[in-house]
Amino acid sequence: MKTITMKFGGTSVGGPEAISNVVEIVKTEREAGNRVIVIVSAMAGVTDNLLASVNAAVSGNKWGYLSTADKLRERHEDTLNRLVPPGKLREKTFSQITHLLNEYTEICNAVTILGENTARVSDAIVAYGERLSSRVVAAALKASGVESAAYDAGEFLLTDDRHQGATPLWDETQARVENKLKPALDQGVTPIITGFIGATQKGAITTLGRGGSDYSGAIFAAATDSDELIIWTDVDGVMTTDPRVDKRARVLPYVSYQEVGELAFYGAKVLHPKTVQPVLDKGIPIWVRNTFNPTFPGTLIRENGEPTATVIKAVTSIRNVSLLTVSGKGMIGVPGIAGRTFLATANAGASILMISQSSSEQSFCFLVTDGTAENVKDSIESELGGEIARRDIEKVDIQDDVVIITAVGAGMRGTPGVAGRVFSVMGDNRINVIAIAQGASECSISFVVAESDLERAVVKLHDLALESAAV
Repeated sequence: MKTITMKFGGTSVGGPEAISNVVEIVKTEREAGNRVIVIVSAMAGVTDNLLASVNAAVSGNKWGYLSTADKLRERHEDTLNRLVPPGKLREKTFSQITHLLNEYTEICNAVTILGENTARVSDAIVAYGERLSSRVVAAALKASGVESAAYDAGEFLLTDDRHQGATPLWDETQARVENKLKPALDQGVTPIITGFIGATQKGAITTLGRGGSDYSGAIFAAATDSDELIIWTDVDGVMTTDPRVDKRARVLPYVSYQEVGELAFYGAKVLHPKTVQPVLDKGIPIWVRNTFNPTFPGTLIRENGEPTATVIKAVTSIRNVSLLTVSGKGMIGVPGIAGRTFLATANAGASILMISQSSSEQSFCFLVTDGTAENVKDSIESELGGEIARRDIEKVDIQDDVVIITAVGAGMRGTPGVAGRVFSVMGDNRINVIAIAQGASECSISFVVAESDLERAVVKLHDLALESAAV
């Protein structure tokens, strides 16, 4: 008997037809004698609706969040009506939905009275998406004959109190899983657990960051020593590039943990960047599969992937980024400039996506998301005010019409000339490369180009990936 953790994304629980697919997938595994842990996202679009309602509450727009409550009630109850026959189970779940939405409305009322929002309040409000969907999915499974129960993840997953991007407390979470979740599994229950959210030790709801349900799936897979983690989504697996940019994109049958980590970090939407971390040490394989095409095998992710002739496996891109450049002749040989710059960046609440430095030490550049760039610049100029006044540092520039392109593939390691081929392709197609970065692992090469060159750069590099795959 295997233990399988399954995470279903927003489109996979987006309505009656999608949840019917979820029910059949779970039933199939249960009938095969396996134990199943289910992690669910909010229904597609619900998190955005809830975030918008927070803003409505702050601005005093009571109609805005009351309208959201009505729409959420209608959507979840309509789904329930189509999946669960009349009777006690349906009525009990209706009552749960009503209770949750009444709580949601009360919090929004309080925000309106205060006229301000906090990260803690925002976490509490957006968590209602997963809390609602988990009740509906659990009821649908029960109606189909699968013994199941809905759980808020905070019953098991304890975190620090950094709202909107909480970090799990691993030992405390493991203890909760041992004491409460594993006994439920032993009793034949299929738990339906809210993704994306956790709780502090004092019981306040936290979230793991946008898209964090994948991360939740990995946390529960590791804590329960699952035999495998399956990320059920609306695509057939990890693809060689974004099919919206190049229709020739194809599914990769095997990817290593390291490769998928690079792909996720540098723009591939199929996995949250932190997903690999909890399962890595335990060597739990991850599958990425399509809820709407469940017979397709998808992509298998494991430590070494699979031997292949492919050198470059995939090409990703990140939009909505800004390039900050710190430059000045007085920086040469002065220790600590970069460290203080990056500390100032952290103090501005920004994460650095990529770093590049000239060998002369006269300048270095790095990338952050568009929304943080101005705050980062202000923070750097404050931290390095003395050096700027002495003209050791001449300027801190922002360039915001850029994107990051990344070529990923473990086969690049130890293969001579890969970087040369990549940049020859850029040069042959008259695409100017603004900055370059390659990690010591040699699993990826990242570079910055003008936003106007994104599609051409991706397509031409994808040519190289498809060519190397055919070797």
